[in-house]
Amino acid sequence: MSQQCNTDEKKGTSADMPKKDEEHKMDPRPEYNAPWYKGSDKLKDKVAIITGGDSGIGRSVAILYAREGANVTIIYHQNDKDAEETKQLVEKEGGKCLVLKGDVSKKKDCDEFVKKTVDKFGKLDILVNHAGIQYVHDDFMEITEEQLVHTFEVNVYSQFFMAQAALPHLKKGACIINTSSVNSYKGHTNLIDYSATKGANTAFTYSLAQNLAEEGIRVNSVAPGPIWTPLIPSTFDEKHCKEFGKNTLLGRPGQPEECAPAYVFLASQDSSYITGQTIHPNGGRIVGT
Repeated sequence: MSQQCNTDEKKGTSADMPKKDEEHKMDPRPEYNAPWYKGSDKLKDKVAIITGGDSGIGRSVAILYAREGANVTIIYHQNDKDAEETKQLVEKEGGKCLVLKGDVSKKKDCDEFVKKTVDKFGKLDILVNHAGIQYVHDDFMEITEEQLVHTFEVNVYSQFFMAQAALPHLKKGACIINTSSVNSYKGHTNLIDYSATKGANTAFTYSLAQNLAEEGIRVNSVAPGPIWTPLIPSTFDEKHCKEFGKNTLLGRPGQPEECAPAYVFLASQDSSYITGQTIHPNGGRIVGT
């Protein structure tokens, strides 16, 4: 697949945060529908919340969850058109979809997301902490205090706040799935603060899994490698986009639909004996576990 950056945005800076990353403007569009994936009621009658569920990997996860029989709440920050499109895609699969707009970096918003979900669906079984942001800087000294705080608030605080809000409603057999990144293990020369937050996500997953094991609640994570999502053209320049993912063993970037089945697996009974672990859909990059 050949990529081009169909965007007028410049390289991310703390001055213009947060950047809009609209999937419907991408060329080519990410592949999210996984037409080869056949549902088998693995998540029948389950209720899931997916932060950052309006586009990219989050959108694909929402679609496959619905295909497996779940009802879904998708949380998004600003891209109304993408969120509405995802809602329609979920409903096309036969699932009910609650769409909530807000700021996952704020505890009061996270509390409200969970409350509205439980009010509508009567319960909560699955929490997917997927929302995240990143900004590119060649010079480490360009990372401002404002940007550092904001990146940690969105990428790290949100996972704490959402888990705390969800926990009173999660029963034995429920699960939490956090999105980390290959950068948690490999680092990234131009995404230092982002990589640090992903390391925090990984440690949070391992620690919370230990804390909730006796309650029968599993906590795992997915650490994607280079995946073609709106975050890429909204962050990097055209030259980077054209080369994006070519340094993997498979020689190409992955698609959201190639990550989403990992989230289905971790949410289903198929992974009943798995907690405190990470799945690595990254095109063959060798990382420590």
